[in-house]
Amino acid sequence: MEDCTGSLHPKAIEGIEFFNAQKFFEAHEELETAWMEESGSIRDLYRGVLQLAVTYLHITRGNYNGAVKVYARSLKWTCDWADLCRGINLRKLRLDAEKVMGEVERLGRERIAEFDRSLFQPIQWNEKRLWVCDRCGSEMYDKNCKVTCPNCGNRFDCSDLNLYFD
Repeated sequence: MEDCTGSLHPKAIEGIEFFNAQKFFEAHEELETAWMEESGSIRDLYRGVLQLAVTYLHITRGNYNGAVKVYARSLKWTCDWADLCRGINLRKLRLDAEKVMGEVERLGRERIAEFDRSLFQPIQWNEKRLWVCDRCGSEMYDKNCKVTCPNCGNRFDCSDLNLYFD
């Protein structure tokens, strides 16, 4: 998607903070506000993340059918985005959600109440899109999905970021 180079809407930032605090209803509300106030394709990303928050809310409430249904909807809105978009590590978010849903499906309707909430991982987001070079310790900068160290020239693209977020 072409809309990954801007900044996140302030309500999207609040939504991510609520999501990371496992306050999924509140995350949904803030992300929905960002979705309604924003223009352009970034709206779809906000929609996908808010749908994931609703998925997790359904899980916490023991609603297996709701979780499965809304998760499928969230995939529609998150699958085509770059692995890194507006500072959000979407690759990790997608992998984390797959693990959550794998466990939900393993437990099934009858045992969803046994879901281990420690499987809910925070959204990794770097507001300033600054990273530290693993070679020389200088700050690295993101431009067009390329992260570069101005000191030593170390470089990687956004598909490699799962190595640098952990």
